[in-house]
This record gives sequence, C-alpha cells and structure tokens, in this order.
Amino acid sequence: MPRRREVPKRKILPDATYNDRMVAKFCNIVMTRGKKSTAERIIYGAFNIIQDRYKEDPLEIFRKAIDTIRPRIEVKSRRVGGATYQVPVEVRQDRRTALAMRWLTSFSRSRGEKTMTERLAAEIVEAAQGRGNAVKKRDDVHKMAEANRAFAHYRW
Repeated sequence: MPRRREVPKRKILPDATYNDRMVAKFCNIVMTRGKKSTAERIIYGAFNIIQDRYKEDPLEIFRKAIDTIRPRIEVKSRRVGGATYQVPVEVRQDRRTALAMRWLTSFSRSRGEKTMTERLAAEIVEAAQGRGNAVKKRDDVHKMAEANRAFAHYRW
C-alpha cells in the first residue's frame, strides 16, 4: 500500500467482440507472458465451443459461472498477542470477481482436456452448473470462514 496517495484504478476498455469489460478483464487474467492475442483466441474459442455444444449464449453462461464462483467471505491472517488467527472478513466486490476469474483460469489449466480452449470451456460450463473445482474452492473458502467465525471479533 502506498504511503503518499491512493493509486487510481485503471480503466479497462471493453473487448472487441463482445464489447464487455468483464471479458476484457478475464482476457488479461488468462494472458501469460504478455501474449494477449493468444489469450483472446483461447477465450473466444472456449465461447465458440460453448455456443456449439450447448446452444446457449456463451456470455450469459460466463457471467453465471463467475457469479457462482464469487466468494462472499474469506479468511485473513491477523496476529494478536503472538498468536495468528484466521479472521473471517467480507470480500470487496472487485476482489470477488478477481478471485473468481483467477480460480477459473487456474483450475482450467489443471484439467485433463487436450487444449486450453477445451479446458476453459468445460470449466466455465461446470461452474455455471454449480460443479467443478472452482466452485469447490469457493465452498472450501466459505467453510474455512464459517469454522473460524469465533475469531470474527478480531476484525479490524
């Protein structure tokens, strides 16, 4: 955190195909080593697979998947008198979305399908249906926060 002033949020321009800021942000998260065109090809390819197989709007399925994965509460470490407690705190709206996108990409990468496009499409569809590893991660985070609810008074 900077000491002098608050750093302004960067404006993300909407992507070219869907004219959507969330897709553009997701593209930045999928991107590795600065290869944005490759990331866009992966995302648009995954959306095309969703369109072909499920005959539904891929943007709606993507939004539903992100909404399903978003965590409401998480735990943060708080040091009190030599002991470290896992304190449950509410997650800010922009962090919720960022975590959901990050989990979606990381669990897509660890799937077994042949190409990243297929992996991402499968993970998005499973998340939209309430299944998949990203949803399991959200549930684990919520369970951890629920288990440590006794330390909620250490919130700062």
